[in-house]
Amino acid sequence: MDDNFPFIDCDDLDHNTHNNGSLLGTPRSNRYHIRGSFSPLFGIEDSGIFEGPIEKYINDPIHGHVLLDNDRLSFIDTPQFQRLRDLKRTSHLAGELVERFRDTQPELEISENDVKCVKLAGLCHDLGHGPFSHVFDNEFIPKAIPGSTWAHEQASEMMLEYLVDDNAIDIDREEINFIKDLIIGERRGNSQRHGFLFDIVANKRNSLDVDKYDYLQRDCYNVGIKSSIDCSRLMKMSRVIDDQICWHHKEVYNLYELYHTRFSLFKRVYTHRVGKAIEYMLTDALLAADQVLGISSAIFNGEDYLHLTDDIVGQIERSREPGLDESKAIVKRIRTRNLYKFVDELLIPREKLGQLTKQNINSAEIVSHQGPNDHLKEEDVIVEFLRNNYAMKDRNPVDAIKFFTKHNQTTSYHIPKEKVSSLIPSEFQENIIRVFTRDPSKIKAVHESFRRLMSRFYRSRDGTSHLPPSSTSPYYDSRNTTPERCSIPTTRLHSRPLSPTRNIAALSSFKRNNDDGSSSSSSSCIVIKRHRTDDL
Repeated sequence: MDDNFPFIDCDDLDHNTHNNGSLLGTPRSNRYHIRGSFSPLFGIEDSGIFEGPIEKYINDPIHGHVLLDNDRLSFIDTPQFQRLRDLKRTSHLAGELVERFRDTQPELEISENDVKCVKLAGLCHDLGHGPFSHVFDNEFIPKAIPGSTWAHEQASEMMLEYLVDDNAIDIDREEINFIKDLIIGERRGNSQRHGFLFDIVANKRNSLDVDKYDYLQRDCYNVGIKSSIDCSRLMKMSRVIDDQICWHHKEVYNLYELYHTRFSLFKRVYTHRVGKAIEYMLTDALLAADQVLGISSAIFNGEDYLHLTDDIVGQIERSREPGLDESKAIVKRIRTRNLYKFVDELLIPREKLGQLTKQNINSAEIVSHQGPNDHLKEEDVIVEFLRNNYAMKDRNPVDAIKFFTKHNQTTSYHIPKEKVSSLIPSEFQENIIRVFTRDPSKIKAVHESFRRLMSRFYRSRDGTSHLPPSSTSPYYDSRNTTPERCSIPTTRLHSRPLSPTRNIAALSSFKRNNDDGSSSSSSSCIVIKRHRTDDL
């Protein structure tokens, strides 16, 4: 659900013009035959858009040419939906899946209204995302409004109501409520709709839904990761049994691969230490600007939320409002690559989960273990408790999936992982403590203070510390089992003048260390990928 989806300009959605007027009058049932000879659609002059009187094709890099019917076009042609241009979102597969169930299992009696509402839910489920998506609802809002239980799904419901009212969309109240329930993934109230319909867009049973199908493929594509996931095959190999979506038993290993791909994206991309450092900077910038710009209060009003997009950073930079100096300074640091710095991380063993908690490991505790001349303050330190998993916390999501065989398509059953492969993991969540600093000059002091604190929890009865060294720390030396005593790189790279060649090499080495391994030529623009933390 990320990045380069070709959202349509409102100006492009002119249903009355096209370069082939005879085609517009063609009955829908005949269009597919005629389109075979409609060369502009696939020719070099193709603009990526094909129009009919009540439908439109757009060319998507993941799913190819996607057909949008009139119901969805009426939603797309609104300011509330076009706001997503500046948030980079999309959806498509919900319609394909529900239509497949309708066509292959007529006994389910899926109505045209069911199909319509599922498609609209797939289209609108991201309407409530704020600036930088989950950075907004997982980092900013909890700090701006302590104790708040607000989530972007609530904003999606609010923006759906606002979209319908503001644009006089022809849809009744029961349909609106049904679409809301589909977005949340729960059958609320007295709804008599099929239970499996609520698993298509947001599956609360096992987290396997079209949202995940889409963003896993899209994000792998956008970051250049080769993936073997074939979501089209998975959709074709599913059917409804006992009001629940089930999969062919031969797909069980492919489903493990899908969940592992999700884990890998979190591990390698979504929670990358440099990306997380920028997220914390964005959070601090928004918090510093909140009182002046009223950012957090916009979540309660659709008209205000409409204009709250990723461009909030540009708004901060352009604004002449007094009181934004701190926020502007943080944004400038992002632009000039003067980032918060990763310090250290530690994988928490299962047996220590009860000890290594936010109450025991936090910025105040780390600062309390500083050296006599470190001059650390709590605001210098950021502590992150990171969970990477297979989408259902520490549970195996495949245990919540049911399967069928081609010889018996009316009975479903579970497949234990022991019958799939001996190499499937025994644990499905890793817990990590990470430490960052807002002041790059204090990396060494923060690192040593963190290691001192952590040593308390790894001390044996004889007083010996068994704290494992962290190979991810900039100060880890594989030849030294006490990383806090390792030599620390400083701006004085050598004790004597270097030749120009040696000096360039030394500076290059220092910059790699100083930038957490990222290239010193990285773009200074702000680029944040959508982080999928809604199903953690």
